[in-house]
Amino acid sequence: MQVITASQAAGLIQDNFVTGIGGSGGCSTPEYILTAIAERYKADNSPRNITVVAGIAPGDLREDGLGFSIIRAPGLVGGIYAGHIGMSPAIGRGVAENKIAGVCVPLGVYSQILKAIAAQNPGVVSHVGLNTFADPRLEGCFMNELARKFFKFKPVELININNKEFLFYNAFKLDACIIRGSFADEAGNISLEREPFLSEQQSMAAAVHNSGGIVIVQVLDILKRGAIHPRKIHVQAHLVDYVVKVPAELHNKFHVQCYGNLNHEYRPELTGDIKINLSELKPMSLTPRKVCGRRGAMELKAGALINLGIGMPDSVASVANEECAADKLTLSLETGLFGGVPLQGVGFGAAANPEAVYQVADNFDLYDGGVLDMAVLGAAEIDEQGNVNVSKFGTRCMGPGGFIDITQNTHKICFMGTFTANGLECEIGGGKIKILSEGRDRKFKKRVEQITFAGQNALLNKQDIIYITERAVFKLCDKGIELIEIAPGIDLQRDILANMDFKPEISQDLKLMDARIFMADKMNLKI
Repeated sequence: MQVITASQAAGLIQDNFVTGIGGSGGCSTPEYILTAIAERYKADNSPRNITVVAGIAPGDLREDGLGFSIIRAPGLVGGIYAGHIGMSPAIGRGVAENKIAGVCVPLGVYSQILKAIAAQNPGVVSHVGLNTFADPRLEGCFMNELARKFFKFKPVELININNKEFLFYNAFKLDACIIRGSFADEAGNISLEREPFLSEQQSMAAAVHNSGGIVIVQVLDILKRGAIHPRKIHVQAHLVDYVVKVPAELHNKFHVQCYGNLNHEYRPELTGDIKINLSELKPMSLTPRKVCGRRGAMELKAGALINLGIGMPDSVASVANEECAADKLTLSLETGLFGGVPLQGVGFGAAANPEAVYQVADNFDLYDGGVLDMAVLGAAEIDEQGNVNVSKFGTRCMGPGGFIDITQNTHKICFMGTFTANGLECEIGGGKIKILSEGRDRKFKKRVEQITFAGQNALLNKQDIIYITERAVFKLCDKGIELIEIAPGIDLQRDILANMDFKPEISQDLKLMDARIFMADKMNLKI
């Protein structure tokens, strides 16, 4: 292991390199080195046309913000292979506009691909992705036309084993990776003890090292050999080529614990080093987001293991905590955290008071095998067949993250989102809701733009699927989606049917949503 500067690390990344970059959403991004790469590109026009490999490609949803927004300059990134690409607006837009070649795979598959590369296996066989955009009979993981020319291998193929269909996701070679740890020792052993979760650091380092590539790690400090407890070492020294230490005065700028925590270098309740009183977490105000969270929380069962997706589903955790019900169930995040209360917004992926921390790849082994009792996930588009799109819509290109893995392997799924988007304004209180201004964009479409969840799969697998909005609740049935609940204060024709591109089935037993959902006071929810 050799200690180098960030500028020296940037100089190791050559034009056209396939480069793994660690970090996941709002956490564990090697910003110090990414900034040096951006500065080198500005000065020398190099490295050009690199292919970035990432899981939940990091970002803070700001155009000139953190994460991959740092390397947004045109020509620097030529292609991206990732599970999710929406956290950096510039990168997602580049893919949507066919300027950056994009391939998106399910997050669990991505984590398993790294393990396959490390083991010198040809790829990953999985049922995850069948009948979604990942299926080669649809889009084959390609997010745009440029990707079909840019990538020199097929991301996925359809195969048959014992008369059963599977997808085969092909492995590939990595030239380098840039990951982040908490501390290194003088030998090059890396701890992740101050990171909110364990993402792909170990598996990415192994994949790159065993491909003959360069492994670069950004850390807070370098300690004496033997100073790190063996159980805290997650990347062993033989996998590490170079270490970059961030100067102490720059920790709060280039080594933030998570983007939802910009004013603090370290919150120990996010790593389990201390426990906080969860009543200190501020309840949400009464908005459509909280309305959806409350209705979703009504589906929770005591003792259940429940996955929460990014975005609006994190409101379920807030509601459960406010109603003093969080200790009656276990919330799980695709980042590998079990228990605690997930952070909201760009801090999503971390949680206060986690009970257990798994590596992402190990977590998805459990998810793919059906360990979850229930999942609450977002929805950008829903069509008459019950298909859901969260991966590509309009001018936005996001990717699926763990959405496909979770929805294809969990019996009960609650999709959640506002009925319309962009401009929706509501008046909520007194046990009812009134639509003041309708959103400009409809979410209930005749056909979704891209299939991230296939209704036909769910029907074949006899899954229990419901769709929750601030004004109505639907369920998946043999004929498509059926309206089963309507909010107090909502007119069926004016507020629901007139804002859908198709007419759903309407239950003969159509019910009113619980009026407590629309009250300012606590619901006194019973799990």
